[in-house]
Amino acid sequence: MGTGRLEAFSDGVIAIIITIMVLELKAPHGGGFDALIPTIPIFLSYVLSFVYVGIYWNNHHHMLHAAEQVSGAGLWANLHLLFWLSLIPFVTAWMDENSFTAAPVATYGFVLLMASIAYFILARILIRDNGPASKLAQAIGTDQHEVLAPRRGARGHVPVPAPALLAVADEHVAQGAADLVGHRPAQAPPCGHGGHWPRWASQTARDAGGAAASSSGRARIRSLQRS
Repeated sequence: MGTGRLEAFSDGVIAIIITIMVLELKAPHGGGFDALIPTIPIFLSYVLSFVYVGIYWNNHHHMLHAAEQVSGAGLWANLHLLFWLSLIPFVTAWMDENSFTAAPVATYGFVLLMASIAYFILARILIRDNGPASKLAQAIGTDQHEVLAPRRGARGHVPVPAPALLAVADEHVAQGAADLVGHRPAQAPPCGHGGHWPRWASQTARDAGGAAASSSGRARIRSLQRS
C-alpha cells in the first residue's frame, strides 16, 4: 500500500503531541515581566521537547516521501514510534512538576531512547519493503553502521542530539536557568568520574544518536526525488 494515509495520520498525531505540550505551559499570575522568570526552566524543557519532536516530524516526512510502499509491519512500526513520541508531553510535564529530580529526568531520557530505537526499526522495515535499490535505501544506506553512525564530514551533516545527551542537557540547562533566577531545583545526581559523565552514558549516546536521520540523508532524499 502507499504511504499517503500513514503520513497524514502521523502528521495529525505529532501535531496533537505538540499541542498538548504547549497547553502544559501555564500562564503566570502577575502582569509584569518578572512573573515570567520562575517559568524559565519549564519553558526550556518545552523548547527541548518541541525541537526533539520537530526533528522526528521532519525526518519522518522526508523518509515517507522517499518510500513508495509500506507493509503491515511498517504500519505497526510507525505506531510503535508514535507511542513513544506521545509519551514526551507526559514525561516533560513530570519533570516540570518535580523540579527536574532524578527519576523524572531518567524517565525522560528513557522515552527519548525508546523513540530513537522505534525510528530505527521503522526505517529498516521501510527499506525492506521498498527494496535495496529504492530511493529510500540509497538515501539512508543499507549498511547498519551507516544508519547508526553517519560518516563524519559528510556534506550538510548536522549531528542530531542523542537521547541521552538531550536528557543530560535538559537537566543541566534547567538547573542553570533556575540558579540564575535564584530558585534552585532539587540537586541533580552527581555524574562522578571527576566531574565527567561515565563511559556508559557516552556509549548510550553513540548507540542512539543515529536513530533519527541526519540532515545529509534528508538532502540526499530530496536530490533523489528531483532526479
